[in-house]
Amino acid sequence: MADAPDAGMDAVQRKLMFDDKCILVDENDGVVGHESKYNCHLWENIQTKHMLHRAFSVFLFNSKYQLLLQQRSATKVTFPLVWTNTCCSHPLYRESELIPENSLGVRNAAQRKLLDELGIPAEDAPVDEFTSLGRMLYKAPSDGKWGEHELDYLLFIVKDVSVNPNPDEVADIKYVNKEQLKELLRKADAGEEGLKLSPWFRLVVDNFLYKWWDHVEKGTLSEAADMKTIHKL
Repeated sequence: MADAPDAGMDAVQRKLMFDDKCILVDENDGVVGHESKYNCHLWENIQTKHMLHRAFSVFLFNSKYQLLLQQRSATKVTFPLVWTNTCCSHPLYRESELIPENSLGVRNAAQRKLLDELGIPAEDAPVDEFTSLGRMLYKAPSDGKWGEHELDYLLFIVKDVSVNPNPDEVADIKYVNKEQLKELLRKADAGEEGLKLSPWFRLVVDNFLYKWWDHVEKGTLSEAADMKTIHKL
């Protein structure tokens, strides 16, 4: 007997995997349809059907310009207990999250997930205070069965927020400065403390993060934005 599709999932993750409809896109970010989160993340579908879905990654900095990181919960289906940027998820196939103008649909989704995952109230993360800095297209296996193939919007926001993590989504959080992040990378590379980083976070760190962080500190984020290019990493 093959495993049931939801074998081993807890109730919260099962509901998200089957109820959430991700936005399918082509490599130019044109919407081509929708599919369940479950089907979008099956490595077999990614490899054979080339399923690509829209995603976002939020990088939230406090007024000391420290970056908020989260460790994904142990019950997450993909990349459990991995450290990553503030919030990573998907706009859903619904009117409010499909709005193309100035990435408004994606920013609406980011506000929703900051509340869902980290308990950050909407008034602490106004959609008009997110800066869309760029887009990247990447593919990454998780554990043989699952993986990611995403066209990922990279959203920055500088805001002091109240945080109340949802244990179904988040195991731990911490703010880091640049030096502390470099130490985290060193430990992950050395395999110390069992520390793992998400592949998308690592791509952003290796390609963009430090130069964008300089813009955060100077208050010149909009100068760094490039929403025309889709970086294929």
